[in-house]
Amino acid sequence: MAAVSIPLNAVAYQSLSVPLSGHVIRLVLQQRGTGLFASLWCDGAACLLGVLCQDRTWLVRKACYGLPGDFAFVDTEGTDDPDYTGLAGRFVLVYEEGRNV
Repeated sequence: MAAVSIPLNAVAYQSLSVPLSGHVIRLVLQQRGTGLFASLWCDGAACLLGVLCQDRTWLVRKACYGLPGDFAFVDTEGTDDPDYTGLAGRFVLVYEEGRNV
């Protein structure tokens, strides 16, 4: 399956729900002094909380967390780790179904 891009806003804290792979995925992104962190819920159940977001590094990595796929940030202008100022353009969040199985 091809990767799906998840639209984001360039704000330090955001929460969004996205239908993916037949599930409702809730994603919370929070910028802290040490980086951008993600928390993920699938159909209301917490799966991952407080994961550091890094360039081209899958967030989930294991099927045991209950998510139907995996997420990664991609720096479209280099290889920097994401920060909130570039979330509406430079840093793209992608989702790939079945990636963590």
